[in-house]
Amino acid sequence: MVDSYVFRYMREEDIDQVVEVEQASFTTPWSREAFYNELHTNKFAVYIVIENDHKIIGYCGTWVVIDEAHVTNVAILPEYRGKKLGEALMSKLMSVSREMGARTMTLEVRVTNHVAQSLYRKLGFENGGIRKNYYSDNQEDAQIMWVKL
Repeated sequence: MVDSYVFRYMREEDIDQVVEVEQASFTTPWSREAFYNELHTNKFAVYIVIENDHKIIGYCGTWVVIDEAHVTNVAILPEYRGKKLGEALMSKLMSVSREMGARTMTLEVRVTNHVAQSLYRKLGFENGGIRKNYYSDNQEDAQIMWVKL
């Protein structure tokens, strides 16, 4: 069977599956309420999910403010990693952000997350600085990265 992947905007009924992806991916995962608030009260938020056979296997989000997109999170279920799905998801997010008027995109990534940094560099992101003690779970620094859209 050939895997079929579908990209679409996140809906409220997706939150439980997105939280599963979040919990499988991060040491300090966002809550269900956080995602609900992103969808319903944050007018700047845009979230995209990727499905395989009607199951959400990944998602990403950004805040598009004026002409800048700030990536909030990107996650793929562990068993689907290494298949270039994160790259496809980020490319889709970049395209949607561009369509919404964003001219640049920024994100923070753990300084030790070399796999993610490599992906972002492949998509054109460049280092823009360090946020000291950014991550609350272990006070790890974050690498700030930027790309022109």
